[in-house]
Amino acid sequence: MIRVTALYKFTPFEDPAAIKARLDDACAAAGIKGTLLVAREGINGTIAGTHEGIEAALAAIRALPGCADLSFKDSHAQTMPFGRMKVRLKKEIVTMGEPDVDPLQGTGHYVAPQDWNALISDPGTILIDTRNDYEVGIGTFKGAVDPKTESFRDFPAWFRAHRDEIAKAPKVAMFCTGGIRCEKSTAFLKSEGIDEVYHLDGGILKYLETVPADQSLWEGECFVFDERVSVGHGLELGTHVLCKPCGRPVNAEEQKSPLYVEGISCPACHSS
Repeated sequence: MIRVTALYKFTPFEDPAAIKARLDDACAAAGIKGTLLVAREGINGTIAGTHEGIEAALAAIRALPGCADLSFKDSHAQTMPFGRMKVRLKKEIVTMGEPDVDPLQGTGHYVAPQDWNALISDPGTILIDTRNDYEVGIGTFKGAVDPKTESFRDFPAWFRAHRDEIAKAPKVAMFCTGGIRCEKSTAFLKSEGIDEVYHLDGGILKYLETVPADQSLWEGECFVFDERVSVGHGLELGTHVLCKPCGRPVNAEEQKSPLYVEGISCPACHSS
């Protein structure tokens, strides 16, 4: 069984290139695979390997400046979900394109998975899915607003176009896959004058792991950024496969389409 660990930490790194070099060495020694993004604002990524290898990598990450209290989310896969290990330098660990937004200066209120249903069932709450359109397309929470964004960079413009209707709601609740996008989206809304902002602590993955299926308000599957493609309740492997050319998930029905040719096209990208 392969351990798959998702992690992020917003913390200032003065020398991201030096951090990258340390992580390259640590991950190679640990024998793990996956992707880690390093920027001046912190670290983000998903890694996979043996339990011992992941523990060694986490120890190396916790030794980085400001990362001693690093939190992470574990799941498991039958086979290795990554082809190699990549440590990349980026301008942002999650790209929003709003340089003045700093989660360290304040985010929304964290809501535990077991309390999430009550919040989003409140008629005074507007629920917003901060993920991209192809992610929302395979699953989301009942009643969630889909911004239909192709990239997280599009979210600020979408919000500003809908600010008036969002501002009318007593509470704004937002969610994403593992929590990192909501660190920025809630910080962004607060910078735009929306005070009653909430987000799902640990993201969809923690909710699916924690909340029993018979009590869940989640509908469908959750897209994940590795070769598992999607997971369901209990983080069980989902039914989608990945179209390698366009990077979109393909459901079981679409896999039967003549427009789906493995490694070449799917119904979403065939015409292009």
